[in-house]
This record gives sequence, structure tokens and C-alpha cells, in this order.
Amino acid sequence: MARLKCVIEEARAEGVQFLCLPELAITGYGCEDAFLMPNTVERAEEVLGELLEVSGGMMFTVGLPWRHHHALYNVAAVIVDGELLGLVGKQHLAGDGLHYEPRWFSPWPRGVVATTQCLGKEVSIGDLIFEVGGIRFGFEICEDAWSATRPGGHLSAYGLDILFNPSASHFAFGKQELRERFINEGARSFGCAYLYANLLGNESGRVIFDGGPLVSNRGELVASGKRFSFSDHTLVLADVDVDVNRSQVAATASRVVDAAEPTGLVRSSWVADWRMVVPSAALEARRWTKEDEFAQAVGLALFDYMRKSYSQGYVVSLSGGADSSAVVSLVVIGLQLAIGELGEAGVRERLAHISLGDEVSSWMSQLLACVYQASDHSGDATEESARALAQAVGASYQSWEIGGLVEGYTQMVGGGLGRDLSWEEDDLALQNIQARVRSPGIWMLANIRGALLLSTSNRSEAAVGYATMDGDTSGGLSPVGGIDKAYLREWLVWLEKVGSDSVARIPALSYVNQLQPTAELRPADHGQTDEGDLMPYPVLDVIERAAIRDKRAPLEVFVVVRGVFDGYSDAQLKAWVLKFFRLWCRNQWKRERYAPSFHVDDENLDPKTWCRFPILSSGFEVELRELEAHQGSL
Repeated sequence: MARLKCVIEEARAEGVQFLCLPELAITGYGCEDAFLMPNTVERAEEVLGELLEVSGGMMFTVGLPWRHHHALYNVAAVIVDGELLGLVGKQHLAGDGLHYEPRWFSPWPRGVVATTQCLGKEVSIGDLIFEVGGIRFGFEICEDAWSATRPGGHLSAYGLDILFNPSASHFAFGKQELRERFINEGARSFGCAYLYANLLGNESGRVIFDGGPLVSNRGELVASGKRFSFSDHTLVLADVDVDVNRSQVAATASRVVDAAEPTGLVRSSWVADWRMVVPSAALEARRWTKEDEFAQAVGLALFDYMRKSYSQGYVVSLSGGADSSAVVSLVVIGLQLAIGELGEAGVRERLAHISLGDEVSSWMSQLLACVYQASDHSGDATEESARALAQAVGASYQSWEIGGLVEGYTQMVGGGLGRDLSWEEDDLALQNIQARVRSPGIWMLANIRGALLLSTSNRSEAAVGYATMDGDTSGGLSPVGGIDKAYLREWLVWLEKVGSDSVARIPALSYVNQLQPTAELRPADHGQTDEGDLMPYPVLDVIERAAIRDKRAPLEVFVVVRGVFDGYSDAQLKAWVLKFFRLWCRNQWKRERYAPSFHVDDENLDPKTWCRFPILSSGFEVELRELEAHQGSL
């Protein structure tokens, strides 16, 4: 409530007359099944009433859940100068990927208008269009604008001056360009100004909202707000000349016009305090690199997660490899970006639950603890990599020897079995005990520090279960769990050598970038590497996308992979496809137990938010036999 009031007051101070606030801004988007609790709607109504009291002299829209005829709707409330004019119902619900809106909400049917009791009075609800002070406006609520039957096309027949899009649009790589495209296209084809507002930050755990409010006028972007901001809110302003827009719309011969008034027209006599303005000029949108988006999105998410979980910081079992090095780097980036935007005082305010040291230079050591845990098979190169990175970023660093613990468990279990354990007979068990022995101590350190242990598993390893459950999967949050290993390695090179205006390079990553990824769980003379255990990561990722994202059968996946990689024999590619499917089906139970990860692209494997698969299945037995028997071309 305080944040909503703050942005409303800032907008009023700037002379804003029409303000768009995000979808479900009162409750937040991530309430999950709490949306179904009557208390959620009741509290939202109370907040709506409080917002009426601060709406003098302006119009704004704010999102909330609303119950009507025992059904729950996702609505945008329109408030004008102390009066609630109506509630607009979202017509197209997002039900794919991480979205479960149809679980909680009912879609509002197009063309239907009703009345509902809200704040002690009857107000209109449904497919509404408004006319306030002579300005006519309507709504597309987030997913509405992504639909082939978007409401703006219907509403524009009645003459729109403004189209509002209150959104809760999750971050994914490259998504901002798509948003700009449909917003500009909507503004152009509907002949109006288009206002897009989005939620910001890590609201409820897995989902990152990147903000980035936009204003387009008749197809040209005229205002663009900051993405990945650490502030409580961002406000973007634009001036629009509606008379010019109307003249140009009138001159459009192809425009479809409905001479009758719309059924859901709601009028207000309030007149805005108009000023003579020069319309905002078109601007060139910033083009983001994938590397910069990843750094800023996960950096913001980690900072938000720390403050909202009231953790005292983070702990990482830093192996010196790519995954744990990426996790440490992302924690560092988050704090650096927060300090850069908010300043020392702002960070202290956001992290008020932590007694931060007097010197900013000491904060990283206080907030991030790294431990290198060496077994008998760990190499000097990985330890040097871990130490160099931790020291370079200012994190707390310790090195522990776990060989004695491993030996103790090995002798205990071997004694119980009445035989000595050997690499020839007990390879997997002897590998896993080293990873599992690392877990209790690092958890203990996290408990003592009051910090959150970060898991370092990546998406490629999750796909094939190349992780020790309760070993390297240990942690309360997995920051890189949604990222494939091939991209992580590319990103680390970028962070070492390139960086960006806002994300500083970390030259100490040169150590890890020179190493071949290895679990270091077998004796050195075994020559263990991750890709030797599995397959080349680029091949694994192409197989995963074809099989899981595109839902292709094993033989079809083989054809896809063969078309991408011509440097391997058909027999080798076939063996890798077979291996992937068998490991994928065998290890769903592991994916069910992985720590929550951030959603950063639309190829996620998280079974709770994106990719559901049975724990027990036939494992594509028939299809894999067909692939094994396949000879020649298709």
C-alpha cells in the first residue's frame, strides 16, 4: 500500500493526469492459491478504498482480484478523482508455462457488462470502455494483448484515445523487444496512445519481473522506463496530443467505425487540468544483449530474495568450476548494481534486517561466504580458481579438507558389507559420497551465519540427473537452475573479458574459464570430465530442446541433432540421444526435489512451474527400440 501511494504522489507531483499501475498491483501476482482465500479479496478491497482517498485531481487504474457471482476475476479498477468508476475484467488468461491463471480466475466474456457491489456501492464490471473529461480509453490486461483476438481491435471501433495495458509480465530473454513490438503495433493500428505498466523485481520466489514501463503513440515508442531497477517503483512520463491523433485517425480510410455507443461505456464529468504541451518525441529503444539481461535479472532476483527472505546473506560451496563461479558472480553483481542505483543509504534501508558494517567495502565478506571443499581427488587448479574468485570479489573464503570424512564413511559402509569398496565395483557410490559429505558442513555454516545456502546445479545437469542428490544439489535456492551449461560457460567468458556499462568485468574468472568442467570425483588418472561422463554440452542442449521444449520423439530428435552436428558419426549421435532419454526419464524424481530456480527463459525444466513429467513411466521403451533399430535416412 505504501508503495502504491508513493508512486501516485510522485505522479501527481509530475502533473500526471492518467496513470497506469500494474496488473494485480494491490495483491501482487504471485499469491498462488491464496487468491482463493476470501481474505485476499477482502483486503484488496480495503486497499482499494484507501487508494480512493489519494486519487484527487487525477485518474489511475490499479489491478486486483475480484469475486463476482462466486467466481474470481482478474480486474483493473478505474479510479477518477475520488470515485471508483468501474472494474474491467481480463478476457484472456495466461495458462501456459509458469502461468496458472485459469486455476484461480475465470475469463471475463467479451461484450458482457454487469454490476457488482464494491466499497458499498454498485459499480459496473466487465468489458468496459471509459470516457473521462472527453478522453476515451479502454484496456488490454497483459495476456489480452498477446491474443489474436486482443480487445483493442474491438474497442478501437468506438474511438480510443488511450489504451491501458496493466501487466505482470515475467522476464525472459529477448522478451522486451516483443513487448515493444505489440505495443507499437497496437498503438499504430488503433490510432491511440498505448500505456504499458509492469511489475518489478523478484515478487514471490521463482519469477522475475523486469519492469520496463513503455508509452507508445500511434506506433512510435515515446517513453521507456528503467528495467531491472532496485527501486520500489519506476515512473515513466509522456505527453500526447490527442487532437492530432484524432485527426490522423479520421484521415485513415481503412478504419472500421461503429457509429453506435458501446454497451459498456462509463462516463465521468471530471475534467483534467490540461496543459499546452509539446508531444513527446519518438525514441530509440535500447537493445539488450542476452549476457547483460541475464546478469541484471538474476542479480536483482538474488538481492530481492535475500531481503524478502530476511536472510543474512548467502553461502556457496565454491568448487572452482563454472556453475559455482557463476553463482558467486551473480551474487556480487546483484550487490554492486544495488549500491550503484540506491547508494549506501538505500541499500541499508532495503537490507534493514542486516546490521551491515560501517565500510561498504566489507559488505561482500559479510553477505557472501565461499568454501572450497577438497577431497583426495581435487586438483590444485580448481582450488586456485575458487580462491582467486573469492578474493577478487571480496567474499569470505575458507578451504576445508573432506578426505577424512569420505574415508570414514567408506570404511564404515565397507565394514558393514564385510568387504573393501573399490572403483571397479562401487564407482557411483564412491563418487556420490564425496559430494554428499560436502553438504552437512556447508549447511552448518549457513545456519550459523543465518544465511541461505545456494545450490549450484544447472539446467543441463538437471535434464540428465548429473548431480548428487543431497550433495551438490543441497541448498534453498538454485540461481542457475534454469540455465544450460553451454551458455553459462559463454557468459563467464563475457563477464571476464567484456562486461557492460552497468556490469563490471571480473578478470579473476580467467582461472575457471581455462578449465575443462569436471566433477573431480574419480581419481586423477581416470581423466574424468563432465562431457566425458555425459556428452558435449552443446549436443546435450540441442537434444534437450528438441525432446523437451519441442516434444519430439527419440527418432525425430536424432534427425534434428544429425542436421545440426555433422562432425560426429550417426552411431555416436544415436548413442547420445538414447542416453539422454534414458537419463531424462530415470531422473524426474531428482528434478522434483531440486531447489527453486529463477525463470529466465521459456525452456525451463522446473516441474512445478513449467515442465511436468511423470516420475514413473515406460521411459520411451518402444520409441528407443525403434531408434536403436533405425538404419539409413528418413
